[in-house]
Amino acid sequence: MTFIPKPKVTHPNLPRNELGLTRRDYEGALSTLCAGCGHDSITAAIVEACWGISAKPENVVKLSGIGCSSKTTAYFVSGGHGFNSVHGRMPSIAMGANAANHRLHYIGISGDGDSLSIGLGQFCHAIRRNLDMLYIIENNGVYGLTKGQFSASADVGTKAKKGEVNHQPPIDPVLLALNLGAGFVARSFSGDKRQLVPLIQAGLSYKGFAFIDVMSPCVTFNDHEGSTKSYAYTREHMEPVVEADYVPFAREIVADYSPGEALPVMMHDGSRVVLRKLATDYDPTDAHKAHAYVQEHLARGEHLTGLLHCRPTEDTEFHGLNRTPDVPLNELPYAKLNPGAATLGKLLARYR
Repeated sequence: MTFIPKPKVTHPNLPRNELGLTRRDYEGALSTLCAGCGHDSITAAIVEACWGISAKPENVVKLSGIGCSSKTTAYFVSGGHGFNSVHGRMPSIAMGANAANHRLHYIGISGDGDSLSIGLGQFCHAIRRNLDMLYIIENNGVYGLTKGQFSASADVGTKAKKGEVNHQPPIDPVLLALNLGAGFVARSFSGDKRQLVPLIQAGLSYKGFAFIDVMSPCVTFNDHEGSTKSYAYTREHMEPVVEADYVPFAREIVADYSPGEALPVMMHDGSRVVLRKLATDYDPTDAHKAHAYVQEHLARGEHLTGLLHCRPTEDTEFHGLNRTPDVPLNELPYAKLNPGAATLGKLLARYR
């Protein structure tokens, strides 16, 4: 496959932030995701958020696992540090990097498969350890890279590409994060940039583990078995030269609604998701009330969006709890890192 880099043409009149950088300076490679994919809308929101807070690109660390969502890290802040880990293991890499240098912005991009199935344990322990990072789940309910099987976040009654109906209850990452004691919990929709950008900026500024679950529609797996116009039906009644899918062009789904309002959003496959934006008088400081509020609206078929819970967690933040040095490990002198056999002997004597 030929790689086409994104053209670096910058208009001289583009607005600049405090560092003198334009939004183009926070972009990355040309996206290879399907046209209209919600993940690209999230990428645009991250670019806008990083530009808006004047984050130094060289101080941004981008981490991901495996999946469509995990390709996102290539598409923003090309001047940052990136690491694409093994499936579901991104939090471990994030913790190691964070332990070595806590002065950087850590952005973990994951998917509902990457975080809620194979990586569920890693996700839980990143919350439990209150790792200082922004963790975003791009949640579309399917395994996009392996042909659209149900993920752990798929709702009961959801139909897969081949017509199967999901009967297993979903794992709600927002309720999970609240149960595990996360201090910053939010949910948004990929098409609501006006809400998503400030949430990302708040998450990047938060001291501790900041989690945002972003519902992001998949444009590809909407051709269910049973239709004579579906790709599956056509493939069964022809002799293809190669096994390949045609993915039709689709527009990104955009949502614009006011605080306190509910908005039905039509997905590409004809299904409907009801979003309700938190009212301006909502109090996000009580975790128990937030948990009950989310469950109450889920029972009505509504997905609450906004900053659901936020409280200070500096006293239990990873570095404070483990008394890590203020100086990044890669800047510590050799004498500090290797104090000698005598000092090591005294240290070991404490455990005898």
